Amino acid sequence: MKEQSLKEKLIVHRRFLHRVPELDRDLPKTTGYIRNYLAALPCEIIPVAGGGFCALFKGGKADEGSPATAFRTDMDALPVTEENDVDYRSEHVGAMHACGHDGHMSIMLGFAGEVADSLGGLDRNVLLVFQPAEETTGGAKDIAASGIFEKYNTEKIFGIHLWPGYPKGSIICRDGDFMASTMVLYIGIKGQSAHIAQYKEGIDAIDAACKFITRCYETEKNEVSPEVRRLLRFGLLISGNANNVVADTALIEGTLRTYGEEVRDFLWGRMEEIAGDIGARTGAKFTFRHSDPYPAVINPHALFSEAKNTLTKAGFEFIEPLEPLMIAEDFSWYQRRLPGLFFHIGTGMTTPLHNPKYQIDEDALVTGVRAYKALLGI
Repeated sequence: MKEQSLKEKLIVHRRFLHRVPELDRDLPKTTGYIRNYLAALPCEIIPVAGGGFCALFKGGKADEGSPATAFRTDMDALPVTEENDVDYRSEHVGAMHACGHDGHMSIMLGFAGEVADSLGGLDRNVLLVFQPAEETTGGAKDIAASGIFEKYNTEKIFGIHLWPGYPKGSIICRDGDFMASTMVLYIGIKGQSAHIAQYKEGIDAIDAACKFITRCYETEKNEVSPEVRRLLRFGLLISGNANNVVADTALIEGTLRTYGEEVRDFLWGRMEEIAGDIGARTGAKFTFRHSDPYPAVINPHALFSEAKNTLTKAGFEFIEPLEPLMIAEDFSWYQRRLPGLFFHIGTGMTTPLHNPKYQIDEDALVTGVRAYKALLGI
């Protein structure tokens, strides 16, 4: 396929999908569009893990025991209202592809067409993974646990993310630690209301919350070595109903991100100890809950070296960041099941991810397809 023709098709895919962002696992327009496109290609569609599906392309030279190489795209959007003034802006108020998943899907569809055109010469199978719930409930974990990779003798898996702040068309990847393990924290506080003029008769949930947050930040800073990569921050605090009433409840939500389970467990344990101490001093009662932690994205050395060599020889600008990121990605669940490499593609834009004005330079879509083709050897 000529590159200009490929780019035009990728833009059509991306702009349609950008108009119809959907959340979590409820993706009828998104999956309908993808399935309709794949139906015209020589592949088998395999439903997997509640809302996800795979497209299996069987290589012309592959036999029953041949390995498969997998490639993954995420499909869900974010609960963000778009502010871009473009003719393909989101048609769904309160939802937007503000993290580039529309681009990831279009890259995968363009790549699917290239695979279809090259099947005759392939001595392996190709498994394209279309995943829901990357932004919410961790769809990758369910797909990884479904047995799909074992069923089709999958040897390795690749995934990408369009990334701002890097030159358009560049490949960004690290050997080893790349993206952080994360878990969301939910802390409830129960106090006792009272009129503000008799505040000593109440138990002030706002005061307990503020003390808790301050001490958690001090603990993270002072009790963990500065050489250890970690992040503990709270982004939401809800409390109180009136300006003259002691708040009887508070809800705190935050995130804990690390590259090791030991420091994660230490900080979680210290938070519980801090809450116990504040509760004993104030009478406030704390409850704790956290999400299922995403593991860290850790690129295996052998697969990283192989991919770097392949992509460099193919002429890509290959950038290795000096430090791993504290952003999380559930591709890590695939890496726990089989060798997997995750890398970023520079978009040439600077607007950050999850922003209502997020945009990409659509030339980067062609880079994604070309990179996947190089890694597959077609």
